[in-house]
Order: sequence, then structure tokens, then C-alpha cells
Amino acid sequence: MTADRFTRRDFGRLAGFVGAAALLTAPQGTARAGDRRAWRVAGPILHGLEEFDATVMAFMEERSIPCGSLAVARDGRLLLARGYGRGARATGPTSLFRTASVTKPVTAAAVLRLIQDGRLRPSDRMTDLLRIGTAADPRLAEVTVARLLRHLGGWDREVSGDPMFDDVAIAKALGRPLPIGPDDIVRYVTARPLDHAPGTAFAYSNYGYLLLGRIIEKVTGRPYATYVRDAVLAPLGITRMRLGRTLAPAAGEVPYYSQYKGTTVMDSSGAQVAAPYGTFNQENNAFNCGWLATPVDLVRLARVYDGVTPVLSAGSVAPALAVPETGARRGRYYACGWHVRQTGRGLVTWHSGSLPGTHTLLVRRFDGLTWAVMFDQRDDPSGEPYRDIDTALHETADDMPGWPAGDVTHP
Repeated sequence: MTADRFTRRDFGRLAGFVGAAALLTAPQGTARAGDRRAWRVAGPILHGLEEFDATVMAFMEERSIPCGSLAVARDGRLLLARGYGRGARATGPTSLFRTASVTKPVTAAAVLRLIQDGRLRPSDRMTDLLRIGTAADPRLAEVTVARLLRHLGGWDREVSGDPMFDDVAIAKALGRPLPIGPDDIVRYVTARPLDHAPGTAFAYSNYGYLLLGRIIEKVTGRPYATYVRDAVLAPLGITRMRLGRTLAPAAGEVPYYSQYKGTTVMDSSGAQVAAPYGTFNQENNAFNCGWLATPVDLVRLARVYDGVTPVLSAGSVAPALAVPETGARRGRYYACGWHVRQTGRGLVTWHSGSLPGTHTLLVRRFDGLTWAVMFDQRDDPSGEPYRDIDTALHETADDMPGWPAGDVTHP
């Protein structure tokens, strides 16, 4: 097994296991007696899908991930909703995880709903909506809602860094104590020139989604989370999702783990803290990385982009997933809140998320399959890449001889 590629077929080669079949026949919520490493697995699953359990547990075992969760749906039917905990850690399908950048499809859906309702236009200028001046760079007037959605606003974190995670430098530049707030970030960034002319280069921008969240609040006159709950989540029956907090876990939220520590950005003490708890400000990142959710919530949310829910019509979804004005390369591009890959059979759309203590992935496929997987860790001494869960789950799905009928009870 190499560090650059992990597949579900590696499961049987992992030392310490008595075999996938034996492990997966253990009663739900327990590990098989005699296993060297105890597992706690909970949640409903349709018969024939046990290989998904094997894939996720092998991945977690190799990287010593404490808690994970997976949901798989097909054509809107929930096929499995599982929580995986190592040792004494109990994780279920209703456990909440930080979504990290899988928040972006949520924010994008809210913006698209405002466009669908005629309250916002893709061509509306960010500077007009938020009354931001252009003295630092006249090109700011060319930043539109459509360009913010597609990371074409002109900010490039590879050139100037990511202001959403540069609290200390911003506080110093503005002469303010920590913690800083979203207004401080906007003030700091808009006083600096853009890295690219808007619309000319794709550059992933967390800051662009901060501006979209502010636009939602400006247009609706309501807090971002309130509008998202009412216009996007409630029509889908999603009730558990909420914005996370840096230092105050929500009821049912998993703990987060990292091998690293860093300096807190929540005050000016200079204290060293566990990386997931204070080396970044979760509240400032509400619009781009802020939601807590379960995988079941995320696969329900993804259904919005099928154009079959009350949230977005098919007529709204089609242009949202269309090829952007620039940034497409070999059939891949970033649409509104989704990475997109064109295939001969249709589109595959996905978004991953990564924060200290968090790795997440949400995938929609042309064959009606959707899955979400969430972990409470993104680094460990093994050095194995966490992005490989994408390949592993695609292989598991592709090797399925058929899909069971039915729908598990929604947890």
C-alpha cells in the first residue's frame, strides 16, 4: 500500500483485521469479539452495501481517524446512513461534523434561490450591493454575483494569501486586538488591489463566499443562517444543520483531532492550542466553511441541484452548473458552489472540505448516486492523503453488481 493511492481493495491487506466479512457481520454498534481494534458502527444499511463499510473503516484504520460517517443515496432514496467510531468513540448517523468547504454548495443554493425569486441578478455588482468603494482598485466594480459564485472575483490566495485565515496579520494591519470580525476582513481586503482582473482567471476564494454571505444578508435583511434555514434547509426537511463555533461544540457534535498545535487567533494571548480549537476563527468563516451537518443532511441538500425540490427549479440549476466564462480545463471547471467534471454519460459534481480536524466530501454522479463522507481529522503521522477517499468510494460504487430497492429509515 503506497502513500499516493488508497483503494477499497487495500482493506484485506490491513494488519490487525480478522477480515472484512467477519467484522461486518458483528451486531450493529459493536465490534466482533477478539478484534485487536474495537469498532463501533451504527446506523441503517440496506443488504448488499456492506462493502461501503469496509471501504470507510479501512481508510480510517490506515489513518487512525477516530470518528467518521457516511451516507449514500440513489435517485433520492437513502441507502445507508452509518457512523463509525474507533474504540470507545461512539459515532452515529446523527452525529454532527464541521462541513468545512462543503458549506459552499449551501451558500450557493441560497444565492441561486434569491436569483430565482428575482431578488438578485447574476450580473449585480458586489460593490453596489455592499456599498464598497473602489478606490484601492477600480476593477472591484467588475466583481459580480456570478463571478463570486465561480471564484472569478480576482482574489488569489496563491498570490496574496487567504485573508479568511490570516487573522494575526489583519489585526496588526488594522491596529485591532484579536479576535477580528468579518467587517475587519472586508475592510482589510478591499483596501488592497486585486490579484487578477475579475472574470479572467479562476482562483479559489474563501473570501468571495464571505462576500456572498454578506450579500444574502443585505438583500434579505435577515441573518444568513436564518435565511438559509427557511429558504433552503426547511423545504428539504433538514433540521439539524447549524453554524458551528470555534470553542463551543454543539450538542451531538464530534470532537476534532490533529497532530498539530498553533497560536490562537481568538485572543491576543499567544497561547498554543490544539489546531482545531482556535488556530482559525470558525465564526468568521460561517459563509464559506461554517455549517455543521451530518452526511444524511448533505445528501439531502445535494438533491437541490437535481432541480426536483421546492428550493431550485431545473431552469435555475442548468445555468448554475454550466461552463463558466473562464477557468474550464479538459472538461473540468468550477460552477456555482461545485467542482464539475464532464463525462460522456453526464456531469459529476463534488465539493471537498478541509480544516484542522476536519475532512469532508460530497459527490453527485450522473447515475443518480450521491454520497457524503465526513471525518473528524485531516492529518496524522502516517502521512497518507485524505483525498484518496474519493477514489475509494467511486471504486466501491462502480463495482456494485446492482443496487437494492428500498429506503432506510431516515435517521
